[in-house]
Amino acid sequence: MLAQPSCTVAPDSVPSDAGIAGAGVLLASTITAGLALGISASLVLQDLWRSSRPTSGNPSVIRRKLLNGYSDQQIMVGIGLQSVGLVKSSSLVPYHFFLIWMLALLSTATHNAALLALVQDFKRDWVLRWMRQFLMFVNLVLSCVYGIYVLQSKIRGLPNTLPIGCVWELSSSESNVGGLDYVGTIVTIAGNCVVFGLATWYLQSRRQRWYKAVQVVGLILMLGIAIGATARAYLLSQAFGAPDVKLGDEGEKQWSFGQLLSLLMLVLPVISVIEIMRGEIAVALPVQDEDKQALFDGELSDQSAGGYRTK
Repeated sequence: MLAQPSCTVAPDSVPSDAGIAGAGVLLASTITAGLALGISASLVLQDLWRSSRPTSGNPSVIRRKLLNGYSDQQIMVGIGLQSVGLVKSSSLVPYHFFLIWMLALLSTATHNAALLALVQDFKRDWVLRWMRQFLMFVNLVLSCVYGIYVLQSKIRGLPNTLPIGCVWELSSSESNVGGLDYVGTIVTIAGNCVVFGLATWYLQSRRQRWYKAVQVVGLILMLGIAIGATARAYLLSQAFGAPDVKLGDEGEKQWSFGQLLSLLMLVLPVISVIEIMRGEIAVALPVQDEDKQALFDGELSDQSAGGYRTK
């Protein structure tokens, strides 16, 4: 995007990029998403159990703290991946560009699943809530731009060894891509917009109607999106599947320092668990059912002098 891509001659092959599609990168993304989705599901199921048996269960402080960290991480990972991908569109071929999109979709689905489980906690502070809303909007815009790039590359029949940025330089070309690819890309873009609208309503609504049903259905939907994005990325990658472009080497199958570092970073949440168990970090208790209606009360007036809050 910042540099003019070379679109004159399509090479026979392209170099691999282990930083995008390496085995360690894919595994680290999948494991992180799997952990976050598992914690989200456990909290939602526990919430359902506690609603039927109010005296049972525990606050789940450790899981909530971990999930809150994963939620922040995933939304920033999605924005970061897509931002870097767009900046490097003058050098990234459609193969790597599409893999970044799939990893970003996985991060978005993971964040939305965490939102379903922790929405009442996010509503404690209106500043943090609107900040999260802004980040979700930025992520949606980037995802839609990504989808437009991918759709245009299919419509114009961009050779898979040319940079994705060349899609705007092609005057005309015969596309050899089937209709299913068009439909899948369009559905993905439209689905992102619909999910963003529902997530915004869920995050900002004062009255949580069908709260439990939305949690369960939304969690199943996010799990389906995460599984679909992961399967597509794995089947297309050189490390675990068959790329749709000829790569000049097998660097994405090799375990380099960066690949191992991605997996080692998964150990960091364990430190937070130990600190919470040792009492080093104080974590607010989850919002109870009787407190949910009061979360928005005094949203702006709670900053007034003396702590006075209007009803």
